[in-house]
Amino acid sequence: MAIELPSAQLLPGAARLAELHAAELPQKDELCGSFCTFLALRLAGVDVLDQDAVAEAAGGVLAPEDYDHTAELPAGETGRRDYRLSFPIADPDVAGTSAGGLVRAVSELSGGSRVAVPVSGPWDGRTVSELLAVAAAEQEAAIVLNMATAVLWGSKPSAPTLLKYLESGDDAAGPPPDWEVGHFTGCLGAIRGARGTLVIIADTYPSLGWNAVYLQPAERVAAALRRDHLPTDGGALVIVPAHREGEVSGSIEAAGLTIATWDNGSPDARG
Repeated sequence: MAIELPSAQLLPGAARLAELHAAELPQKDELCGSFCTFLALRLAGVDVLDQDAVAEAAGGVLAPEDYDHTAELPAGETGRRDYRLSFPIADPDVAGTSAGGLVRAVSELSGGSRVAVPVSGPWDGRTVSELLAVAAAEQEAAIVLNMATAVLWGSKPSAPTLLKYLESGDDAAGPPPDWEVGHFTGCLGAIRGARGTLVIIADTYPSLGWNAVYLQPAERVAAALRRDHLPTDGGALVIVPAHREGEVSGSIEAAGLTIATWDNGSPDARG
């Protein structure tokens, strides 16, 4: 009798991305999108100085200097504000970087050699799994996810919980979320079981998971990308060589997904 075992489907350069990710942790306050996009560009060999350079190109905005971020951070995190550059100030509720600004930043900072294909949904477990498969099939690709953390599992589920999900595909039994914000993360790939697919998340805070790397059911990632409980939208950026944009976009659309930029609520100071 054949035994079906879980299998890993890593994104291109996942091991190198994990090294870059561990060295850069944590993100600077409000720069989660810039942190993840910076790592994707560095993985691609683009000479980008730091998170600040991406935030500047993306038109990022910050909360006032005296704003207390502690309540919005995962437990144990104190924040990081060692900015190299100065940024416009905005209401804390909208501080950060827009999805459209990050799309522009990828093109500008790479001199046009890389593009960020924006994917706005519709999101369910199948389309999340299909998007990962499209990126994994490329020689060079990175994914940045813009999610709402309130519907994710907590980042430290037990081994039995993970294995049970891989066998059954039932995501109902995971731990409660660690925090509740709109947030960008990176992605290293997926682990596919008999009925469930676990997405390998590369987050921006080392207190989460295993030094900011943890597993999430594809269905929870889909719900986090939909943001049904928020007035703002989520989505994914698929960062690939510019000459692959057409093929990758076609494969994404063939999976039932839409190529479009979403409104995550943050303004674009350069828009």
